[in-house]
Amino acid sequence: MAASFSSTAPTTPALRFRASYSKSLLSLPDSCLRIIASARSPSARLIACSLRTGKLGLGAGVHLSGGPVVKRSLQKRLVIRSATIEEIEAEKSAIENDVKSKMEKTIDTLRTSFNSIRTGRSNAAMLDKIEVEYYGSPVSLKSIAQISTPDGSSLLLQPYDKSSLKAIEKAIVNSDLGVSPNNDGDVIRLSLPPLTSERRKELAKVVAKQSEEGKVALRNIRRDALKSYDKLEKEKKLSEDNVKDLSSDLQKLIDIYMKKIEELCKQKEKELMKV
Repeated sequence: MAASFSSTAPTTPALRFRASYSKSLLSLPDSCLRIIASARSPSARLIACSLRTGKLGLGAGVHLSGGPVVKRSLQKRLVIRSATIEEIEAEKSAIENDVKSKMEKTIDTLRTSFNSIRTGRSNAAMLDKIEVEYYGSPVSLKSIAQISTPDGSSLLLQPYDKSSLKAIEKAIVNSDLGVSPNNDGDVIRLSLPPLTSERRKELAKVVAKQSEEGKVALRNIRRDALKSYDKLEKEKKLSEDNVKDLSSDLQKLIDIYMKKIEELCKQKEKELMKV
């Protein structure tokens, strides 16, 4: 029985056996194994130890081979692939685009809320937030009725389905619009009385509250973006300086949208205070 050593790399030896010999090695009696183990050669003792367990576990990087041969790799290599510059830039762009999209939606939501607050003149947008129970499902009022403004102090609602008149009337009464609908069986008329000084102050408080809610939403968007940047830094995709620069740019963007909210708030308050 012969064994030979070969090397696939300078520091990685490979122990080779012919397949026919390796099969007979596994069936050697214990007495033979003890003889092999008593040899001075470290390789012989290693073979004996491995054969006793029934496995030719010859150590990391050592393989059985021959022609034909049996090969077994006892070392698993962990391969870590670094992210490319393109992949890092793509992740940064995704975060930035997500931030801008969410901020725009926050401004749009606030603008819609402000439009639904009654000012001195009639405005169809006042009814944007009203939902009607229609055939068991809530739907927006403007989707089931045509809304017009005959003059500066009234609204006219003409439903596409006259059977929905009662449901529309109920929805308006239950809303915070503060007007009484007039249902004549064909259309619904809303007469908007002049706003009292007390009512204007109440609505101004509503505007201020909604503005603050919009600012809180912007801060939450910033918080989530910062967490995403921190995650990229922990993954070694961004350096500490990169994160500082991105955080600074993010704050500048937040400041721009905060200013937009303040401008919308001032504009709505000005509309409310008009006589």
